[in-house]
Amino acid sequence: MLRKAMMIRLNPEKMEEYKRLHADAWPSILRQITACNIRNYSIFLREPENLLVGMFEYHGADYDADMQAMADDPETQRWWALTDPCQSPLESVAEGEWWAPMEEVFHHD
Repeated sequence: MLRKAMMIRLNPEKMEEYKRLHADAWPSILRQITACNIRNYSIFLREPENLLVGMFEYHGADYDADMQAMADDPETQRWWALTDPCQSPLESVAEGEWWAPMEEVFHHD
C-alpha cells in the first residue's frame, strides 16, 4: 500500500461550487476511484489560504497504469471539466502536474 498526498489552490470565487460538487459526488466517479485501487480518499480545505490537500491510500500493483485508466475515463474527464476550473496549481509544480505531490515525513498508525 502507498499513501499519497497532494496540494492545490482553490479559487475563492469557486469555493461553494467545489464544495457542492464534492458533497454530491457522482456515483460513476466514486466507482472509478475504487476501480483504480484508491481507498480512504479525503480532500481537506485550509482557509483563509484556500489550499486543498488530497490524501489517499493506493492498494494496487501499478499506480501509473491505474492513474492513466482514471485519466482516460470519459466520466472522469467530464468531472474534471467541472472541478479543474475551481483550482489553481501551485507555482512550484513540475510541468504536466496539476496537484502538487507532497512528501510524507511522518506517519503513525
